[in-house]
Amino acid sequence: MFNRLFVDHPRSVDENYVEHFAVASKFGLTMIRGGICALIHALVPGWCVTTGSDTIQRLNRIMVEQRRAKGRAVMELQTVDWVI
Repeated sequence: MFNRLFVDHPRSVDENYVEHFAVASKFGLTMIRGGICALIHALVPGWCVTTGSDTIQRLNRIMVEQRRAKGRAVMELQTVDWVI
């Protein structure tokens, strides 16, 4: 039960608990900020015109592209042939 709650998912994204906590917290706070800006935009359409969509694009880029690049880097390290 402990592993399922605290270890399995962070490991599945090549992070430990502390790393995952930091990344997920940053994502959460960024989403809250983007949501607040979207609500402000709903009230005053001239304010925060692209902040919500910019936030979504930035978080998607971080989550998808950087994780994919990290995965490729790990795979490359695992497949390096050493020549002595």
